[in-house]
Amino acid sequence: MKISTKTRYGMRFMIDLAQSQGEGRVALKDIADRQGLSKKYLEQVVAPLASAGLLDVTRGNQGGYRLSRDASAITLADIVAASEDGLELLDCMGSLSACERAEDCPSRRVWGGLQAAIGDYLSGLTLADVASSAAAANL
Repeated sequence: MKISTKTRYGMRFMIDLAQSQGEGRVALKDIADRQGLSKKYLEQVVAPLASAGLLDVTRGNQGGYRLSRDASAITLADIVAASEDGLELLDCMGSLSACERAEDCPSRRVWGGLQAAIGDYLSGLTLADVASSAAAANL
């Protein structure tokens, strides 16, 4: 299992915004520069985050990005779910009809346990938690 680059960069973008919370809207170029990322690729990364309602986006000269709600109200599960189109490890985890053996499959229970542990972990961490620990590490 691998987390996509889109999700990793999306997490970095959201942490950067959380650390800038209270400073108004932040230009995508500024975050791209701070994170050492391509602005063009970052535009693709933030689109699903905005669609999921995690970002407020304003276009134009005075535009930019900001979190749609306080960083303490956004979990890492919210970010991963938006970037990865869900948290299901396997197709059968999202739909029993994906596999004819899904209802009686002993390995599905194993993967379900792993998926639940990952979901619980990501749901238990907020963007504020990560942003504050990242800021403390930079001291």
